[in-house]
Amino acid sequence: MSQGDVINIIKEGVTTALLLAAPFLAVTMVIGLFVAIIQAATQIQEQSIAFICKIVAVGLLMILLGSWLMTTIVDYTTRVFQTINSSL
Repeated sequence: MSQGDVINIIKEGVTTALLLAAPFLAVTMVIGLFVAIIQAATQIQEQSIAFICKIVAVGLLMILLGSWLMTTIVDYTTRVFQTINSSL
């Protein structure tokens, strides 16, 4: 296995991790901003409201995107093992 293969595997791994994390980060950021605006407007300073909203949203997102997440991880793992196998 050459250095180029290792660098490509690491690059693909970082790209895959960012791709998988992006929907969760975006949704939690939007929900956090929305809840913060609502709390500022109503002067309710309860911190558990934002936390509960984010937990529910992430749970729903995991249910909705579960198959895509699993397919992406399996595809990446398959490519890694094929790269390792072809270089031996």
